[in-house]
Amino acid sequence: MPMSEASAELDRIATAYFAEYLAHDPISATTLGMVDHLGDVTDPSRAASARHVAALRGLADRLATVDRAALTGTDRTTYAVLVRRLADERAAETAGLSEVSVSASVAGTLSMILSTVPRVALGDADRAEAYLRRLGGLGGYFDAVRERHVAAARDGRYPTATGIRQAVRQLDDYLAGGPADDPLLRPTPTGGLDAERWRSRAEDVATTAIRPALRRLRTTLVEELLPGARDDRHVGVCHVPGGAAGYDAMVRLYTTTGMSADGIHRAGLDLLATLRDEITAAGARALGTTDLAGTFRRLREDPALRCDSAAQITGRTAAAYERALAALPDRFRAYPVPTCTIDEMEPIQARGGIAAYYMWPSVDGQRPGSLWVNTDRPRERSRTAYEVLTFHEGVPGHHLQAAVSRGLALPDFRRYRRCAAHSEGWGLYVEHLADEMGLYSTDVDRLGMLSSAAWRAARLVVDTGLHHHGWSRDRAVEFMRDNTALPLIEIDNEIDRYVAAPGQALAYMIGRVRIDELRERAQRRLGYAFDIRDFHHVLLAEGSVPLDTMADLVDDWVTRAGTP
Repeated sequence: MPMSEASAELDRIATAYFAEYLAHDPISATTLGMVDHLGDVTDPSRAASARHVAALRGLADRLATVDRAALTGTDRTTYAVLVRRLADERAAETAGLSEVSVSASVAGTLSMILSTVPRVALGDADRAEAYLRRLGGLGGYFDAVRERHVAAARDGRYPTATGIRQAVRQLDDYLAGGPADDPLLRPTPTGGLDAERWRSRAEDVATTAIRPALRRLRTTLVEELLPGARDDRHVGVCHVPGGAAGYDAMVRLYTTTGMSADGIHRAGLDLLATLRDEITAAGARALGTTDLAGTFRRLREDPALRCDSAAQITGRTAAAYERALAALPDRFRAYPVPTCTIDEMEPIQARGGIAAYYMWPSVDGQRPGSLWVNTDRPRERSRTAYEVLTFHEGVPGHHLQAAVSRGLALPDFRRYRRCAAHSEGWGLYVEHLADEMGLYSTDVDRLGMLSSAAWRAARLVVDTGLHHHGWSRDRAVEFMRDNTALPLIEIDNEIDRYVAAPGQALAYMIGRVRIDELRERAQRRLGYAFDIRDFHHVLLAEGSVPLDTMADLVDDWVTRAGTP
């Protein structure tokens, strides 16, 4: 196949792959800022999954006919990324583990809808009408979710009882609220529309379509699923028919490596052992403690280290963001960085939610990137968590990733879609980079950075412990309590998240370790020619890629004597 023909066919496959992603999961596409399919909802049925698997298989078959040897430059990278994505996503979709996941965590059905669907800018009449169509489709979406859970239960694939009870409480909270409290009714159309009439129509859709479907979902959870649900001793998917093989597929998807669950489990234990001495020494400097347990206890229980209010949380987050933004030229090229807003999570989402997350900007720029922080029960949250999370979610973390990737001359799927190990590995890497940049305001906040590293290392042990080794929920909570400084409120939320999203939590530390290894290798080979700005550019300038592809890109750069 001639070079031009191979490149053209690769481009067609890349375009078709991204179009398939948008059509298959238009709601998740909203998290990437895509405005296509704004009026559509995802079809969560088994039939839709089967169609998606068939489409991915067809694309993989087409890709196999492309002559890789005829490709050059970034086309070779696109080819490698597609090979990995098509295989891993097909296996993960076939596993179907979403059908055994019921939760109020960030991975839960209602949480996902509330955190994504309203994050749109309705700047014209077409978008406002599309949003109403999406709201109207949510009733059918929730019914289809319910039907899939019932179908899974018929096959002996039940969710957890704890997850069901938490989801029911979240549903009750939502249903108890009125239109003024409904996050789905937050967007306001602009562009000369009659906003009052539009809102009346939106409220009518919520009342007649969404809320009845959620009541039906609640009834099914309580009456049909809870009686057979897995108890806290059996929360891992290894206790579900097909779950062991499914978990292996999720490990491959989220780590983009061939590492086994056993190998990841051991790696987590080794990393925690390495971190203990560093945390103990930092605790002695910052808190005057003398051992690891004492440091964790102070971080978790000392009232002086708790947040005073929601305003303090958002204020510290904003201050840390501005410090990091000003310091970027020390370690990065001069990238244009658009505005990032700092917002509080909706109360219904925050109660069972993680400490913070980032929402990517819309493609057209109407919705800026946003850092969402959890301000629920601030006096139960450690103030040491928010600087490190700001650097991870904001800059130099995900917001900088978004700023760079959106401007790249790459196929759309490489500009907008993320490989979790690369994206989250970067987020965790820059938490430590922020220490090199002097961004932590106190020794206590630096201790928060080390605590964050321990938390992500512990994830490797706990996620594999739950889903591969069959740990109970109590054992997972105990391990997190003994090996991290997370407040108990966050430990509970974290464990619920790992149960609901098998394998996802592995991406962070697996990705960071690979980035650290590549940086050390490049520094060793290049010596004084190593430029940290250029190294970071190599990691960012090809979009989000699998870890093996990232390693190839860095090695190619080093071979060229460090000249991007």
